[in-house]
Amino acid sequence: MTLRCEAFLDLVKERGEYDSAEEAERSARVVLALLGAHLVGDVRAQLAARLPEEFALILLNPLQSAEPLPPERFVRATAAWIEGATEQTAAWDVSAVLSTVADAAGEDLLGQILLQLPVGYDLLFGRPQPT
Repeated sequence: MTLRCEAFLDLVKERGEYDSAEEAERSARVVLALLGAHLVGDVRAQLAARLPEEFALILLNPLQSAEPLPPERFVRATAAWIEGATEQTAAWDVSAVLSTVADAAGEDLLGQILLQLPVGYDLLFGRPQPT
């Protein structure tokens, strides 16, 4: 089931403790563009189908990534794309967005997503996996 844009942003805003929907949207756009660069094929398409259309388009037309970024570099890249962000605030932004994405994806699709990402992304999605 696809989330409406407003509901998606409300969740991101709540989890990120943002003052405005604009801040939540800014974080969602950056994080989803970076995430889209790491996902391929049917998994990316399935996730896009569960996101609001404007965010699905960002996921499907990602930034270019030469290689999969480990989680800590993903956070650094997020900080570089958000004006005034630090690695600490970017980690907060990533967590707010990816935990909302995880809810939209559901456990089965999230498992497939995590298979395409370097080890450690489970924590960014707020879904620690057993080791």
